[in-house]
Amino acid sequence: MSEVQRIRLSPEERRAQLIATGVNFLADHSLDELTMDELARRAGVSRPLLFHYFETRQGMHLAVVTKARDSLLIATEPRLDLPPRERVHETLLRITHFVQQHRGTFYSLVRGIASGDPAVRTVVDESRELNAERLLDAFIELGFEDTAMLRVALRAWVSYAEEALISLAIERDTDADAVVRFLEAGLRGMVGATRELQAPDYA
Repeated sequence: MSEVQRIRLSPEERRAQLIATGVNFLADHSLDELTMDELARRAGVSRPLLFHYFETRQGMHLAVVTKARDSLLIATEPRLDLPPRERVHETLLRITHFVQQHRGTFYSLVRGIASGDPAVRTVVDESRELNAERLLDAFIELGFEDTAMLRVALRAWVSYAEEALISLAIERDTDADAVVRFLEAGLRGMVGATRELQAPDYA
């Protein structure tokens, strides 16, 4: 009888596999529920092996959240071949679809880390800053001046959008097109509140 050969993973592949298992856990659970014991059980590995790769529970959380954040950013990267208005609309539509398809993961990113490790919060804040920068690029193309007020408005809108996506796309299962119209209306309002802008209103 031939022996079943166990697939031997490289350290990098094993670590990636463990992180993916952690991200999948977030689909139905909060980040705080992800313990070393639970991840070891789900991955079918020993608890000491997890400490070998992550050293601490906080280190494991950081790796999982970073992967989840990067997946969101990659999936919703703006299409630079589109004009700025269409680019914003298309990006918001893809973000909404992503949230609807990965409800637990998005919820954990936005709400689950509120009282967590500072390093984990930094990872999520970095994604908010990048999303605000992506919007800023589009508005500059539309003729808006890069001002402190515009940057504040866009950063505030990102946080507003996160809460709106949770309330509409996740909790109320609102149609994606309706969610995007709501988000765009909020974006117009916040940008319109920046009195220093001289360019035409975003529409």
